[in-house]
Amino acid sequence: MAYIEWKGINSSTIPGLLICELPPITKPKMRTSVTKIDGRDGDIIEDLGYESYTKNVKIGLTRNYDIDTIAKYFTGEGSLTLSDEPNKIYNCRITDKIDFEKLLRFKTATVKFYTQPYKYLKDEVVKDLSITTQTSLVVNNQGLEIAKPIITLYGSGNVEIAINGSTIFEYTFPEGETSVVIDSLQEEAYLNGVYKNRYMLGEFPKLAVGNNTITWSGTLTRIKVEPKSRWI
Repeated sequence: MAYIEWKGINSSTIPGLLICELPPITKPKMRTSVTKIDGRDGDIIEDLGYESYTKNVKIGLTRNYDIDTIAKYFTGEGSLTLSDEPNKIYNCRITDKIDFEKLLRFKTATVKFYTQPYKYLKDEVVKDLSITTQTSLVVNNQGLEIAKPIITLYGSGNVEIAINGSTIFEYTFPEGETSVVIDSLQEEAYLNGVYKNRYMLGEFPKLAVGNNTITWSGTLTRIKVEPKSRWI
């Protein structure tokens, strides 16, 4: 039987809720910029990134349903897992109205999930290394696209981080601080909600498909890496 997990809650735990039809697995549309130049054959086409799109999930009712519980379930934003892709997570938001009157009358309705283009590996293992004599860490991007990891550094002074032999960034810990989160998804460095970008020099790290070797120099006592493996 089809199911979804929405914000960590399995639809099968909601009394009276049925998942009647899942959306197809689709590739999002690429945004492009097209420039036409007189005298030139063809156009100049520039890729601008993938668009968000809508996934439609058809739901139904069975006995012992509570419409208020179902209405509360389908609200807000969070992670969505579909039973035909049980190891993937989509980042979604419910923005359109849901016709619960139709659901009560005809026992079916459609929930529209506004979906970000990339899907991520569910329950991905976080690499967490307390550093003694090691100077490198191998991290596997299991996806088929370049990954934007979240890296937490623990240390002091100035630390340089390299990936696959190329120095990517350096971070200087402010006096009295011993950790920082380098978030490539958000392109922000922060600690306890306070931005620390001014202490970082260089680019936010990315992981190629497959194994990536992270190395460092400086006083680093611990490094934690969430690879954020992803697919289109």
